[in-house]
Amino acid sequence: MEYKRITLLCGHYGSGKTNVAVNMAFDLKKQYANTAIADLDIVNPYFRTKDSRQELERAGIRLICSEYAGSNVDIPAMPQQMYAVTDDKSLKSIVDVGGDDRGALALGRLAPAILEENDYHMLMVINRFRPLTPDAASTVEVLREIEQAGGIPFTGLVNNSNLGKETTPEQVLASCRYANEVSALCGLPVVCTTVEQSLYDRLKGSIEHLFPLKLQPKIN
Repeated sequence: MEYKRITLLCGHYGSGKTNVAVNMAFDLKKQYANTAIADLDIVNPYFRTKDSRQELERAGIRLICSEYAGSNVDIPAMPQQMYAVTDDKSLKSIVDVGGDDRGALALGRLAPAILEENDYHMLMVINRFRPLTPDAASTVEVLREIEQAGGIPFTGLVNNSNLGKETTPEQVLASCRYANEVSALCGLPVVCTTVEQSLYDRLKGSIEHLFPLKLQPKIN
């Protein structure tokens, strides 16, 4: 996977974007020493990058998130340290953005600086097995809503179609047609297709840009 200085991940609730974000942070750390993952999802309290805090700290990955993340207190405010993503040009960051257009509104505070620097990827995590994104047309509709709310154009797609631990290699293969249809409708490339790491060897060579995922604690 090739990263820009800032890689933003968006997607509808249940798309699996937080798990993808955490795995990309570990992958980025292999390539670049000064690495961070930022949890900008100030709307959804259920799946947090903070759930992987210990693993991230052991790997030397900086975690930027609200101090209330993972607690019973859910305050919809962006922590001041989040501005390190745009201000510290020596830092390469993976940013987990909110799960829909409301969640993406918080991105608007960082958008002007991100656009000015123009060293970013804005990736839409798509999952055909979720109720609101079962086909290309509905997925692109969600994509456009998030794009408008966040103020940053998408640059690519991450095909994360899965059914959790019940996912079969055949389902992953079949999801590529859906991802290509989304790509054709919105004009964005599919930068990778993800697969749980136990299925990676069975699909390697059959899918272009295959990205293995380790499932993180409490993350679907």
